[in-house]
Amino acid sequence: MDTREIEAIYRREAGRVLATLIRLLDDFELAEEARQEAFAMALERWPVSGVPDNPRAWLVDVGRNKAIDQLRRNQVFKSKVLRLEKAAAEEATEQSPHPDEAFGDDRLRLIFTCCHPALNPAVQVALTLRAVCGLSTEAVARAFLVTEAAMAQRLVRAQQKIKEAGIPYEIPEPPLLDERVQSVLAVIYSVFTEGYAVTSGETLISAELCLEAIRLARLLDALLPGRADVQGLLALMLLHDARRRSRLTATGDIVLLEQQDAALWDQAQIVEGLLLVEQALRAPGRVSHYAVQAAIAALHARAPAEGATDWPQIAALYEVLLRLKPTPVVELNRAVAVSMVDGPAKALQLVDSLAGRGEFQDYHLLHVVRADLLKRLGKREEALAAYRAAREAAKTVPERRFLEQRMAELS
Repeated sequence: MDTREIEAIYRREAGRVLATLIRLLDDFELAEEARQEAFAMALERWPVSGVPDNPRAWLVDVGRNKAIDQLRRNQVFKSKVLRLEKAAAEEATEQSPHPDEAFGDDRLRLIFTCCHPALNPAVQVALTLRAVCGLSTEAVARAFLVTEAAMAQRLVRAQQKIKEAGIPYEIPEPPLLDERVQSVLAVIYSVFTEGYAVTSGETLISAELCLEAIRLARLLDALLPGRADVQGLLALMLLHDARRRSRLTATGDIVLLEQQDAALWDQAQIVEGLLLVEQALRAPGRVSHYAVQAAIAALHARAPAEGATDWPQIAALYEVLLRLKPTPVVELNRAVAVSMVDGPAKALQLVDSLAGRGEFQDYHLLHVVRADLLKRLGKREEALAAYRAAREAAKTVPERRFLEQRMAELS
C-alpha cells in the first residue's frame, strides 16, 4: 500500500482516534501527541505489514501505549501510568458487541468540548477543524489567513484553557443539551459560511471547509438523531453547496444565481436537502431558524425545474426568519425578496433604514444591494457611488472584479 491510503485513513479516522485518546488519557495535548506518534508508526509499519482489520482500534492502542511510555519516563506521573495501565487491562478483557458505540460517544464529547462557551467563538471553530475534522494546523491557518505558527500557538492556548478552566470532556446533561447544541450548530455553520464565501483573499469559495462542515453536521445528525435544528442546518448546507460548481466561471468570476447553469447543480444533494427540509419543518416543537433558511434555499433549488422563483413565498419566509433570528443580514435578504415582489422603491426604503442605523456600513453586500436597487430605479450616479462603496468594502478579488464589471456596465 502507498501513503495515500494511509492519508485517506487519517482523514477518516483522525477525529475519532483523538476523541478516544482524550477520554483515555484525560489530557488534550498528550492525546494529540499520542495520535501523531500512532500515525507515524502506521506510516512506517502498514506499507510492510498491511492495514490491520480495525485500523482505528490499532491507532488508539498504539497511541495509548506511546502515551504510557512517555508518562513512565516521568516519575511525577507514576500514579497516572498505573491508572492507565489498569484501565487498559480491564478494557482488554471486555468484549463489546458494538465497538463503534464508544467511538461515537467520544466524538460527541469532543465536539461539545471544542464548542464550549468558555472558549472564544473563533477558537471554537479552529479547534473543531483541527481536533474533530482532523485538518492539519497548516490547513486551519490557511482558513483563518494566519501563519501556521500563529495558529499553532492559538490551538495550544485553547488546549491549555480547556485544562486550566476544567472544561469537561462530556456530553451535557439534558437540561443543558439544547443550549449547548445551539453553540455547536453555530460553530458548524461558521465553518460552512467561511468556506461558502471566504472573507478575504484571491478566491471566493473554499470547498474543503464546506465539505468539512457538512461532514460535521452529518456526524451530529448520526449521534443526535431526529433533531429538527440539526436536520435543518444539514439541509441548508447541502442545498447551498449543491450549486458550488456553478457559482464561479472557469476564471474565478462570480456567476449570479439567476445566471447559473442548473445542469451543474448536484441533484443528489438537492434531493437529500429537500427531504431533510420537510422532516425539519414537520418536526414537533418550535421551528428552527436553520429549517426556515433551508426552506428558502429549497425554493431557489426548485426554481429551474418549476420555471420561476416563488418570490412571494420567499418574502413570507424571510418575515418568519426575521422573527426567529432578527439580524441585519436577514433584514437585508428580506429587502431583496421584497424588491422582487413589491418593486425596488419599497425595498430601497428598507435598505436605507438599515444603513441609517450605522452598524452595517462595512458590509459590502449592503452597498451591493443598494446599488442594484438604485440601478433598477434608473438612478445611475447614485448607483455608481454605491458600487464604489461596495468595492472599497469588498475583501476578495472575485468580488472586487464583479463590482468593477457592474460599474463599467453603468459607465
